[in-house]
Amino acid sequence: MPSIDPRACRATWHAAARAAGGRVEDFVEQEYPQNFHSASISNRNGTHVALFHAHYPLVSFVGDRRYWYTDEFQEPPAWATVLIGAGFVVLSAAQLLSPLEESDTSALSKAEWRQIKHWRPQSLGATLFNSWD
Repeated sequence: MPSIDPRACRATWHAAARAAGGRVEDFVEQEYPQNFHSASISNRNGTHVALFHAHYPLVSFVGDRRYWYTDEFQEPPAWATVLIGAGFVVLSAAQLLSPLEESDTSALSKAEWRQIKHWRPQSLGATLFNSWD
């Protein structure tokens, strides 16, 4: 699988913190079996937590840190456009919470389908940002 350099994610997250008028709380690199890095920014509006997919330039926002995610996805804040400008795809809550059956899954491999059949994710977000072994 391809890999996204965590240093690029971290640098972009620092740029996002500047745009948000906040500061980076942390950036935690992916550890097996998670397939995402997680990061947080604090500003006057509270704490914002993002997940950076470890293999594709995808970003989601969630309410808090968890080991895995099912339906905790949130709309990205306005300053997330900084991430888009750096080449990341920032996914909306509507996209992430949509049923997997409504997504184009034609590029998935047999191995990925075996994982989906085993773990039975209900949404696109739960499929993309997971902790499957």
